[in-house]
Amino acid sequence: MYVCNCFGVTEAQVKKHAADGACTPRQIASACKAGTDCGSCVRRIQALLGRGACPRRDLVDQGEPAVALAPEAELPEAA
Repeated sequence: MYVCNCFGVTEAQVKKHAADGACTPRQIASACKAGTDCGSCVRRIQALLGRGACPRRDLVDQGEPAVALAPEAELPEAA
């Protein structure tokens, strides 16, 4: 089933990106562009992430510190 019609992203693809560590709609958007055009799929992506698709979600729910991703502008440049 398609989650994002604008970019043809399926539910399975969102779950795969979540399994690879994308735990927020913004991280999913960075991985596959879903949610970056019309935005109508963002709530569906949030719902998928809230249903255990993110392997680290249980750590966040238990009060473990979440690993924050640095904005691209703050990453050190490659030599």
